Amino acid sequence: MQVLVIGGGAREHALCLAVAKSPLLKKLYCAPGNAGIGAVAELVALKVDAVDDILQFVQDKKIDLVIVGPELPLILGLADSLAAIGVLCFGPSAPAAELEGSKGYVKDLCQEFGIPTAAYRRVNTLAEAEAQIARMTAPMVLKADGLAAGKGVIIASDATEAKAAAEKLLAEHASLVIEEFLDGEEISFFALIDGHTVVPLCAAQDHKRAFDGDKGPNTGGMGAYSPPPAWNATLEAQTLQTIIQPTADAMVQRGRPFRGVLFAGLMLTKTGPKLLEYNVRFGDPECQAILPRLDGDWLELLHAVASGKLAQIPQPKWKNIVTLGVVLAARGYPDSYQKNTIIRGLEHAAALPDVQILHAATAHQGGEWTAQGGRVLSVLGMGTTIAAARDRAYAAVDRIDWADGFCRRDIGWRALRRPDAA
Repeated sequence: MQVLVIGGGAREHALCLAVAKSPLLKKLYCAPGNAGIGAVAELVALKVDAVDDILQFVQDKKIDLVIVGPELPLILGLADSLAAIGVLCFGPSAPAAELEGSKGYVKDLCQEFGIPTAAYRRVNTLAEAEAQIARMTAPMVLKADGLAAGKGVIIASDATEAKAAAEKLLAEHASLVIEEFLDGEEISFFALIDGHTVVPLCAAQDHKRAFDGDKGPNTGGMGAYSPPPAWNATLEAQTLQTIIQPTADAMVQRGRPFRGVLFAGLMLTKTGPKLLEYNVRFGDPECQAILPRLDGDWLELLHAVASGKLAQIPQPKWKNIVTLGVVLAARGYPDSYQKNTIIRGLEHAAALPDVQILHAATAHQGGEWTAQGGRVLSVLGMGTTIAAARDRAYAAVDRIDWADGFCRRDIGWRALRRPDAA
């Protein structure tokens, strides 16, 4: 197969590394990619939202499968446009991608089909928001109804904070979802769906706050590990039965069959898993932690999803390893930060056993690696225990010389504090 991966972050680097191992692969392209991805795929200077340009490239190069990393091209209808010219796409149609594009759409779907989630109300004006806030008990959660790059959710500890959050979010978005705060442990769960067939992948747990101790602003994610010890086969079966399969069936019923990877953000409450939100693509940094755990061929799996043949291939099997990834970000992230700062020691770090260095926003200029974004690297450690994976990841981090970068030093703390942690 000739394959094109869309995106340019660490998630796409992980996807390219996984796909490159497949005997089914003939040629791998990545658009736009980054300097690290360039070692495993041919980079193509196309923006992820340039649908027409992507279509032209796909036709020119006779691409067999397009694997979409970020959500934006899916919401813009890239999968629909590829289907129109007979090219397979790993990723849902624009109508199905509304599972991520609209928080309100998901909440209404949950209500209609009895999928467990937090009690909520959709509001369109500040007056409606203030009236709803007055009816609720703090803390409460306010969510922008639209794409917000992982930064459209605010947890308000009292009514004053909630009103300020509503004013801020409504200045940028047409509507909001205001919902009850769910207490418990948060889990990211992933499943493949080819329209009808649902195949579970695995779970991960990430860290959204910028600084140690879950302090500071929310980010796109500062690290993740898989599998989380809080997850088990009983919870997986319950999630598939009450959340994932009903969603897949509902989307078929609505004439929007979902085809791709469905990422369910879950809260493990005292009464069982409840849905927080859906994403219609692999998470970042969860993807980096999940992909190396597969004992099999990722390209075969993703192609089966895109071609509607998931039921015809064996169920995924997983290696008996734990993975833990640490994100290195530019100082100042998620706010303003400096670009073009020099990173040294990457080759020294990558030489460690059971370590993978994934590039999110780098360039290679004049023999030097430089940082070109906010989240710049993901450093992954692998081991038979969460502690071993953590130690390998941080040993590699400590070999990287980047004065203008920072990372959290406590990735995996929830798992490591458990009495059964090894």
